[in-house]
Amino acid sequence: MSYEAFDDDTLGFTTRQLHAGYDPSQHFLSKAVPIYQTAAFELGSYERCLRLFKYEEEGDSYVRFSNPTNRVLEKRLTSLEGGSAAVSLASGMAAISDTFLTLAHQGDNIVSVPTLYGGTTTLLQKTLPQYGIEGRFIEDETDIDSYRNYIDDRTKAIYIEALGNPGMNVLDVDRITALAHSYGIPVVIDNTFATPYLFRPFEHGVDIICYSATKYLSGHGVNIAGMVVESGKFNYLNGRFPEFETFYNDFKDWIDEETLKREMFTKRLRITYLTDLGAHMSPQTAFYVLQGMETLSLRMERHVSNAGKLAAFLEKHPAVTEVLYPGLESSPYHSLAEKYFPKGPGAIMSIRVKGGQEAALRTLKAVRIFDYMTNVGDAKSLIVHPASSTHFGHSPEENAKAGVYPDSLRLSVGIEDIDDLIRDMDQALNQSQQI
Repeated sequence: MSYEAFDDDTLGFTTRQLHAGYDPSQHFLSKAVPIYQTAAFELGSYERCLRLFKYEEEGDSYVRFSNPTNRVLEKRLTSLEGGSAAVSLASGMAAISDTFLTLAHQGDNIVSVPTLYGGTTTLLQKTLPQYGIEGRFIEDETDIDSYRNYIDDRTKAIYIEALGNPGMNVLDVDRITALAHSYGIPVVIDNTFATPYLFRPFEHGVDIICYSATKYLSGHGVNIAGMVVESGKFNYLNGRFPEFETFYNDFKDWIDEETLKREMFTKRLRITYLTDLGAHMSPQTAFYVLQGMETLSLRMERHVSNAGKLAAFLEKHPAVTEVLYPGLESSPYHSLAEKYFPKGPGAIMSIRVKGGQEAALRTLKAVRIFDYMTNVGDAKSLIVHPASSTHFGHSPEENAKAGVYPDSLRLSVGIEDIDDLIRDMDQALNQSQQI
């Protein structure tokens, strides 16, 4: 047998999303990735136990640290992103919070943009400050000097989203990463809305990628999951991260030095924060994410095609005052979208409904295919009123910076027949204007 597709990063994206990271010969020749539904593994011997707990040998002891099913998922996403290593976690918010905790400590700060998912804004604005980590929100995400003005000696990262939630703004990632690296700090990006099929953050200097794998990576709304991927190119021993220097000195005699430097961030996240805080992904969830990823490229092509057609229709609808989708030529982010998203800028959009919040809520009541849910990235089309859900509790001023208004609706465009989606939104919007 000469099957080697599991270890060949020269293969195409769609081929690797089916094969990367999984060698059937290591798993009783099962073609599907097995679910290792167990809490612990036999250590084998005292000597092997020591090697495992020194992280000198790749293997499994207790599932809170690692699991063979999860490891396949981590290797597969690492291959698709072109990174060095990945860690699977219990949710997208676990991925983001563990990333921040790995990078920053009491007295440190994270510089970010105001155009974020509401849960991340709350984490940076209210939760992390309780532990001495400050979230700093710049004033203008399109002005590179706005980022520069908030960076100081205790800044540990710049955090952005590939596509803003829900305003779908696109940032000039090349300029942001160049600025961050001039200060010796990494850039962290949430690539949930884009996936590695539509956007390649590491090719633009990004250092760490976070995912809510609940969304497009899984694609079917059946599990909660998070992922973190490392580029392997950032130098955490540059003098700005003393905790990483301590970590390096603790493990350099056990882990191969080149591997340790290339996977410094993910190893520290796994050994310290995943292990101590316990936000691990279950192997059953890892299996579901792997199943979803097998059709990722095919689904994203349909998602993007549908979103482009629906956005063009909605832009001309008399009940819609604005469509926020960077694939439209009218979008202020259209040129950046063409640069960074050559295959299309995702399938999320926001619309503002003529007649204010009441008209927006009447639209929600009238849709028949779009389902009223806070989730996104499902194969099925979803719709929500962000001001009363994903961004609930934020001030009107904060929401406006994120592109959220009382009359806003966020649409996650699925893979149904586009004519059905257009008819559904048309009839719902028409009803919204009937008082």
